[in-house]
Amino acid sequence: MVFGDDLPRDIRNRSKRRGPRMNARVPVTIQWDESAGALGLAPGHTRVVNNYGCLLVSPKEINAQQRLRLINLSTRQAAQGIVVWKGTQRPDGWDLGVELVGANLDFWGVEL
Repeated sequence: MVFGDDLPRDIRNRSKRRGPRMNARVPVTIQWDESAGALGLAPGHTRVVNNYGCLLVSPKEINAQQRLRLINLSTRQAAQGIVVWKGTQRPDGWDLGVELVGANLDFWGVEL
């Protein structure tokens, strides 16, 4: 299987992006609100980043439309995000498309 074969057709075939993307493994801490007001917390990392979001790998299953907070462990910056796409579970975790909400353009600590 080629990476991306399991992505929905509309995502796989998009020719226009809001900005350049970069394959980058950035370690993050993922925080989200669970039921009953508990705080979900898990380590994760990215596969792909851009100024507007990322392809996130999470060891925990997080549903689409879930709001979350990402803490970049390299830069110690935090950003709010929303899960806009939920992919399949792979050996290293769940693939999640996350759109960042109002993050600094240098959030990932890489030059895009």
